[in-house]
Amino acid sequence: MCVNNRAFWGIREAKLVVSRCWQCGQPSWSVWVLLWSSCWLATFIVSKSTIILLFCNQLNFFCWCCALIQLLHKEPNCVEVPVDPSCKAVLVGDVHGQFHDVLHLLEIAGPPSANRLFVFNGDYVDRGAWGFETYFYLLAWKLLLPHRVFLLRGNHETKFCTSAYGFEQEIMSKFGDRSKHLYRKLLGCFEGHPLAARVAGCVYMAHGGLFRQVEKEPPKKTKGKSYRGLFMLACLNNNIVNAGDRRLLSGRNHADKPLKLGTLDDLAKARRMVLDPSGFGTNVIPGDVLWSDPSPENGLSHNDSRGIGLLFGPDCTQEFMEKHKLKLIVRSHEGPDARDKRPDMEAMDKGYTVDHVVKAGKLITLFSAPDYPQFQASEDRYNNKGAYIVLQAPDFSVPHFFEFEAVQPRPKVTPYYDFVNSIDSDEELDLGSGSGSEGEGSEGSAGSGSDKES
Repeated sequence: MCVNNRAFWGIREAKLVVSRCWQCGQPSWSVWVLLWSSCWLATFIVSKSTIILLFCNQLNFFCWCCALIQLLHKEPNCVEVPVDPSCKAVLVGDVHGQFHDVLHLLEIAGPPSANRLFVFNGDYVDRGAWGFETYFYLLAWKLLLPHRVFLLRGNHETKFCTSAYGFEQEIMSKFGDRSKHLYRKLLGCFEGHPLAARVAGCVYMAHGGLFRQVEKEPPKKTKGKSYRGLFMLACLNNNIVNAGDRRLLSGRNHADKPLKLGTLDDLAKARRMVLDPSGFGTNVIPGDVLWSDPSPENGLSHNDSRGIGLLFGPDCTQEFMEKHKLKLIVRSHEGPDARDKRPDMEAMDKGYTVDHVVKAGKLITLFSAPDYPQFQASEDRYNNKGAYIVLQAPDFSVPHFFEFEAVQPRPKVTPYYDFVNSIDSDEELDLGSGSGSEGEGSEGSAGSGSDKES
């Protein structure tokens, strides 16, 4: 199916959903018009039309950002997602501005509905050329069906990542004199996304994964350097971050007390409404949730390769799952480029990996952006598949994996960041190796876009 046909599918599905909602008296006229217009976006983006800009002006998108901020801020840090026996839950990982692949995913999985809910695990923007379209589309679904669409936060829903990996420049290029105001509104939306979700009472989902317990007494203030300043300087100038700076960015030194694993009660008390979650201080839990990675070795340690977040082993997974009566943990955060730098972990070539198998259950990494990243400097691409998970009765803790390929060929587009000299994975602070990658929109043979359960 070509890209245009996928777009018209989105419009048809939107009309059906709108009709059902209108018969029930919900939601308001303006909300479903917003969804309908976002589906029209799928048609016109492929022809490089500017009609979406007209839609945004006519619908007063700035006001909708305010409405979305209020809606998102009302949700707790870890949102409870109950699932009826007649309902399926679809879990989605990173999508990174690959709008046409998101449309394809909703085509093969089916759209949000009364018997199908979606939980997206963050990283909606950056790297891909259609970050705004992707984010706008998912926000429209959230407004239309707030109890059937849940949008968690990823590490790229931050000011420092969007400044380095293209989303800020994308907004500036597409929206002219209104771009700065719109960008600030979108940053406000980023702050409001929940950090995690508990699905059907037995599945924990968060972008990076687990987090530490925070000591009550505040640590001594680090003098001389700031986390934000170091991070931005390193990212934007592609400098080497030495071991001392990484210890600073992680907010500790070797004299620190041993780390303790946090609980959902700790997560509930964290202050998530921060634009750039910090790696030190008394509010490190949001940074941990967004940036941490699993390790094949037991233990809980600082994530020195990233400079923020933690590395947690199978013993931590077992402890967390046992304490909270969980059977499955789903996280994202690592694409094929990141796993390429971690030979001790399974490669991300099929859209998911099973990283920990413990007595209580499994920990899975889920990545939903096929043929990632969109732009690569080298001719050799990862050619990875994307994947999503379906949970269904009678046992919602059993993941059903569905793999899919990228929509090809992608429309020609200019990247919004310097992908050649940029860091080649989400390990933003590990800048010693930089074979950055992305090439112009690939014109290869059409992908099958097949939906295969494994």
